[in-house]
Amino acid sequence: MESVAVVFSLGAFGITTTVVTTWGLMLLFGVGCWLATRRLCVERPGLLQTALEGVVQAIESAIDSVLPGRAATLLPFVGTIWLFLVVANLTGLVPELDSPTGDLSATAALAFLVFLSTHWYGIRSVGLKDYARHYLSPSPILLPFHLLGELSRTLALAVRLFGNIMSLEMAALMVLLLAGFLVPVPVLMLHIVEALVQAYIFGTLALIYIAGGMQSREAAQRGAAADSNDAGGGTT
Repeated sequence: MESVAVVFSLGAFGITTTVVTTWGLMLLFGVGCWLATRRLCVERPGLLQTALEGVVQAIESAIDSVLPGRAATLLPFVGTIWLFLVVANLTGLVPELDSPTGDLSATAALAFLVFLSTHWYGIRSVGLKDYARHYLSPSPILLPFHLLGELSRTLALAVRLFGNIMSLEMAALMVLLLAGFLVPVPVLMLHIVEALVQAYIFGTLALIYIAGGMQSREAAQRGAAADSNDAGGGTT
């Protein structure tokens, strides 16, 4: 695959086009954010500021619909995931470039970040002991199944995005090879729509996983309280 071609090497490590493209997108985001936010105006915001505020408010609303009152906490991570995936998925439309999400190593890294963030937000909310309790509920025997579920959904998250983006790029290439440039506009629109849909799905699943982690510890607390009440009722 062209997306995993080695551009140069650093010792024993080969730097692929996926790494170069990803770091290029990170640099683009960093410079773009600095340029867009260096002259913010409260009284008379410009067109760019208005558009950026609209995007931020839309992401906050999406987060708030899943976890009310937690938008400010989750916005930096979930918002970054959404915006990065939108741009990364659309990178394949640029000549001589491939979407980094068409490489399984990139989607696996993103899924691993979601895996870590799920537990990070849950543990930060109430502490390790209370968060880990739901893995032993309703019975400690189910602990291996809970762990297997965590790993399997992380793998599915990585493979789903990789497979969809890779198949989309291959389908677009085959259509262009067979039909030439007679149908570039429909193929282009299909690529844009699918790229946006896949970014939305990945970000939404990440948000749902984080919400599940934060809410599962609350369910564990309620279960522990119920067990305590039952024990107390039995002794009276």
